[in-house]
Amino acid sequence: MQPILYTIIKQQSLHELLETFYQCIGIPIQILDEGGEVLDKFGESHSYCKIFKKYLPPTESCIKLHSNASKLAMSLGETYIFSCHSNLNHIVFPLVNNNVLLGSILAGPFLMDAPDSLLLSDISQKYDIPTASILEMYEEAGSVPIFEPAKVTHISRLLYYMCSGLVTDSKSQFIMNHNKLYQQSKINESIQMYKANPMINRKSYPYEKEKELITKLKTGDSEQSKALLNDLLGYVFFAEGNNLEVVKSRAIELSALLSRAAIEGGATSDSILKINNQFLMDLQDVDTLDNLCYKLQETIDVFTECMFNYIPSKSNEITKKSIRFISKNFSRPLSLEEVAGYVHLNPSYFSTLFKQSTGSSFKEYLNMVRIEESKRLLADTDYSIIDIALATGFEDQSYFSKVFKKYTGLTPKQYR
Repeated sequence: MQPILYTIIKQQSLHELLETFYQCIGIPIQILDEGGEVLDKFGESHSYCKIFKKYLPPTESCIKLHSNASKLAMSLGETYIFSCHSNLNHIVFPLVNNNVLLGSILAGPFLMDAPDSLLLSDISQKYDIPTASILEMYEEAGSVPIFEPAKVTHISRLLYYMCSGLVTDSKSQFIMNHNKLYQQSKINESIQMYKANPMINRKSYPYEKEKELITKLKTGDSEQSKALLNDLLGYVFFAEGNNLEVVKSRAIELSALLSRAAIEGGATSDSILKINNQFLMDLQDVDTLDNLCYKLQETIDVFTECMFNYIPSKSNEITKKSIRFISKNFSRPLSLEEVAGYVHLNPSYFSTLFKQSTGSSFKEYLNMVRIEESKRLLADTDYSIIDIALATGFEDQSYFSKVFKKYTGLTPKQYR
């Protein structure tokens, strides 16, 4: 019966890939099925391994180890470098379709340092290997390929680049798994931060971060938006624990807030409502916290893109670049000429292009960004109004108050 892997990827293509890698790098390489059994290989088993396998218990077989390493690599979303039972190193790349492990590509064994007595002392005790066999293994270890750690990293990347396109679904799945893992690490950092701060009240939701998230979304800063989202999710987990339904409720509230922010930022209301409705439908099928958190991150990306969908294609990247520059530099004196120079355009042409793209003049947009930040500072800090005016790029309190009232209908003091 044909292995499942060969129904997705041509056997000859995999065979040629193995041969190319082996001829270039010189490390034995194998194709494994989903259970860890060898389907194809280049390079013979090393004599060191042949001696060691005589003493390896059936419960700790190489097949089982390779299968588990492949599954771990799939969850990590990248190649995985690991040591086997005999302290030799390998690199595994999983072949995935629709989040199902079809098999894997295993390169190794190799060492990252010259063999010494430490290499064998642990395994001789663990597996009760006779001295004669240990000495024989030590002699054979001298012919195991040695690569410096930096070289191993490059070999690992090469294997990834060679194999990631073999299955259409594989690369996108790896990227998603990798991003999920990264997001969870950031959320965990946030949780630990809240736990370590005795001044933080579990019942006091950080609304200032929520407002800052909305401001960043409006200015098209997707990366900072996602960082703030992870911080907020960390607080929810800190305050509520791993209660999926509670986190879902918070996610619905956040989605509603982000929807309004996206519309205020220029996205069309019908497109945002469709995205929000789709998010609510997807939420019904979400059954893990990491999938829920990642779904929120995806929604931020979609909302950000929607805010720029109305921008003409030729000026899309220029406008995005200028808006990002404004969002990073609004707190200091910033002129139309400086921003035009940053995107390498004539100031007059840039002014016209920016107005056509965003619906606001450069000065109007800059003031909007400054007022959004000043609203956050007024609500969440005890800074004086003059300090807030200066911190957000206004030259004096009088002009700041005038612009603030124009955009909000209130004076800064009334807003506070």
